[in-house]
Amino acid sequence: MPDAVGIIMDGNRRWAKGKGMPSVRGHQAGYEKLKEATRWAHEAGVKELTVYAFSTENWNRSQEEVGYLMELLEHALTRGLEDLEKEGVRMRFIGERARFSSAFKEKMDAVEARTSVNAGITLVIALSYGGRSEILSAVQKLEGKEVTEEALRNAMWSAGLLDPDLIIRTGGEMRLSNFLTWQSAYSELMFTDTLWPDFSKEEFLGMLEAFGMRERRMGK
Repeated sequence: MPDAVGIIMDGNRRWAKGKGMPSVRGHQAGYEKLKEATRWAHEAGVKELTVYAFSTENWNRSQEEVGYLMELLEHALTRGLEDLEKEGVRMRFIGERARFSSAFKEKMDAVEARTSVNAGITLVIALSYGGRSEILSAVQKLEGKEVTEEALRNAMWSAGLLDPDLIIRTGGEMRLSNFLTWQSAYSELMFTDTLWPDFSKEEFLGMLEAFGMRERRMGK
């Protein structure tokens, strides 16, 4: 069983388009699927689940879509994730917090503080996240100091978190798209054509089982 899993939740907009719906409906369905997947991972014994919710590049989408995504994220921070909190899920946010409003950042801080004592799975939500930006930010923090691998890792937004044993991408694309660039060096990768809102528990558990059958030499 992998201790840490990363998921690139791709396919929300295509799912909505295929059903003749606006893209915002796809994002709503994807949000509900995230809550389901967190429970699947928790039940399976995964310790950390990191999801790619909003990348640094996503700011370049239409103003309407970005605005809706911000509303959806704000809803999640205020009351949408309460059920997961009650189930013992610990939450953490990684990314360029400076790009969000003060009120939004305060809500992220509040959720992290409230759930810090929870003993369940850690759900890490990557918001305004990019792997290259994370590394660059860490280097800038260490300016004038000795840069070692350990020091660089500890200066990252994801400091204190596990590197993912397994990264899953839904939606048919076969690339990492700037997700956990440093941390994915020895991750096992799995891709599926299934669009994120259609991703099932059976497919997820099948991937965990397939992971258990892989030989991981870690460069040895």
